[in-house]
Amino acid sequence: MLIAALPSGPLAANCYVLAPAEGGECVVVDPGQEAAPQVDKALAEHRLTPVAVLLTHGHFDHVWSAAEIADERGLPVYLHPEDRGLLTEPAAGVDPGFAAQLSALLGPGPFSEPADLREVADGSVLELAGLRLEVQHTPGHTPGSVVYTVTTEDGVPVMFAGDLVFAGSIGRTDFPGGDTAAMDRSLADAVLARPDTTRILPGHGPGTTVERERATNPYLRQASA
Repeated sequence: MLIAALPSGPLAANCYVLAPAEGGECVVVDPGQEAAPQVDKALAEHRLTPVAVLLTHGHFDHVWSAAEIADERGLPVYLHPEDRGLLTEPAAGVDPGFAAQLSALLGPGPFSEPADLREVADGSVLELAGLRLEVQHTPGHTPGSVVYTVTTEDGVPVMFAGDLVFAGSIGRTDFPGGDTAAMDRSLADAVLARPDTTRILPGHGPGTTVERERATNPYLRQASA
């Protein structure tokens, strides 16, 4: 399995290109600000053809290039419906101070949805690019946060976690739509309930594993209390 991690934009959000192997179809996960050139480079380097864009949640630093990448290629974009509004109102997902900075950075809009926007729900299974991706709804950071999990040929689960969990930390719950109690439930159900061997590919920072986070992440201890 081929997974290319492409940190992009001022917030270094992780965009991923995922494929069974080089020279075939792939999916793109969370293309945020300034991600399009890096995605183009990865597609050319690995001789890949994208068939879909997957979004873990609606925050601007994870979705900003989704329409650009998808619409020019006629690709579907998958997102949980509870975060759909953030595509056209990115400032609605952050606090007022950050919203003012964001408006100055991004301009007044209008911001548009991808032409082919499709919904995912808890328990959805997406068969794309020769991959089987399982969807789990994980509210807390945003109401529509989800994680996508694929299993490698060696039987190792790989979770694209968005801003649910990071190496040593978790996503913020103090933005509009955030919910600490929901986050604790999502961490328990989507992280602590998984096998220790599960690889976690987060929305920011380095990858990690469930085993490592179970042992060292203080926020997971709180979620399990």
